[in-house]
Amino acid sequence: MAVPKKKTSKSKRDMRRAHDALTPPGLSVCPECKEPKQSHRVCPSCGVYKGKKEIKAAAE
Repeated sequence: MAVPKKKTSKSKRDMRRAHDALTPPGLSVCPECKEPKQSHRVCPSCGVYKGKKEIKAAAE
């Protein structure tokens, strides 16, 4: 079984983990209601996607 020969230092461990941080989702503005929404998804406030009414919104 493979066993490390030397202990991995805190510096090496942290440098390896430098790219593991989570990023917040990208937000865009809905052209219909001007509310923030996630890109490529139906607007949760007005229910429009690509200019078409897809769902009945909860606010209506």
